[in-house]
Amino acid sequence: MTDDGVSAESYVLLTLASAGYFCFTFSWFSLAAFLVPVIEELGLSGTEAGVVTGAVQLSYIPLSLLSGLVIDRLGPRRALGAGLFVVGVAHLIRGFATGFASVLAPTLLLGVGGTAVTFGLPKLVSDLFPAERAGTVSSVYTVGATLGSATVFAVARPLVGQFGTGWRQFFRYGGVLVVGFALLWVVASWALWGRVERFGADDGDQTFARASIASDLRSVFTHYGLLLLVVVGTMRLFISHGLSNWLATILETRGMTPALAGTLTSLFVLVRVLGIVGVPALSDRLSTRRLPIVGCGVAGTLGLLGLVVGTSLWTLSASLLLVGVFAIGGLAPLVRAIPIEMDGIGPRLTAVATGLIFTVGEIGGFLGPFTVGFVYDRTGTFAPALGTLAAASLVTAVVGYHMDEPSDSERDGPSGGSAGERRPSGPS
Repeated sequence: MTDDGVSAESYVLLTLASAGYFCFTFSWFSLAAFLVPVIEELGLSGTEAGVVTGAVQLSYIPLSLLSGLVIDRLGPRRALGAGLFVVGVAHLIRGFATGFASVLAPTLLLGVGGTAVTFGLPKLVSDLFPAERAGTVSSVYTVGATLGSATVFAVARPLVGQFGTGWRQFFRYGGVLVVGFALLWVVASWALWGRVERFGADDGDQTFARASIASDLRSVFTHYGLLLLVVVGTMRLFISHGLSNWLATILETRGMTPALAGTLTSLFVLVRVLGIVGVPALSDRLSTRRLPIVGCGVAGTLGLLGLVVGTSLWTLSASLLLVGVFAIGGLAPLVRAIPIEMDGIGPRLTAVATGLIFTVGEIGGFLGPFTVGFVYDRTGTFAPALGTLAAASLVTAVVGYHMDEPSDSERDGPSGGSAGERRPSGPS
């Protein structure tokens, strides 16, 4: 056991869970990586392609809050196993699609499983690690998610075709592997769970009774700081999914080869790791959450405007670096970690608070790729859509400026005591 009371088993579980997030995003963005051949083979319009690439986000809108409530009560271990199993099955089914409806339905199902993974991970962190380490620890599984989407872009378009394997086979084999990893998580987490120390508040008063659920919902819906964080999360997802799902296609329309466009898209996803690791660490060092959010919003605005006016490979690369590191990468772990630190939220309500962020946020996540596809259909150019994404990043900076610091509160409300004084509750 380390000096802060965290057991070695906790780090093993965090590593495995991060690999699970890798599997989820690898499956999710497989469609975006193969978007051009999928459009051609299934005969999708730009608007239909926008709907399909935003379908995972569409699943989150009605399910996130419910998923958070359930995970706060059942715990992250079961949630992650079930979610990964559903993701794997859905990804496999996508390999048999014959048209718009048959690729949309399993993609929506993939999103259902994804909610359990997305909200199970913050809950896992709040259980296994002290609140003051939430930002840094959240970077670990966020890196796993980023590597998943980066890897699929790096492997899918440049390499898979060279081995005579098309997108259908790639989806099917990928789905089988994710199902296998879900079973691995079930076995490993079952063996280790009883040996970890838990830092989360006692959840014994959280039941499926109507009064308990209503109390949790009232706590998150009336929390002003959390509502501002919801706006930040919405703008981030609008930008992230709007650009990530269409970037390879945008670059190809500018004359790049599919291999170069896929490689640059993969690097765009990969550079997010710099923000995921660096921004929370700097935030912890400076003891501020508000200023990093403002800085990330401003940097993202400049980067997206650079994509509108840039023409050379170097200009486009520099612009993508700003967007990837700050507007997407830097904000990702902060949005997930800040609720753990908030007075009135804390570990007890981490999953439902994160669920609220994504319930509203994934409206932006869906509208991002849909807007890009819709505007391109109407104008024949991607510049107006990129300008809209830049405006969303500027909104992030403005909202961040008006946020309070979680550290300004006493943190002695219903979250279960002061974050700095919380101690492990022992094996559970």
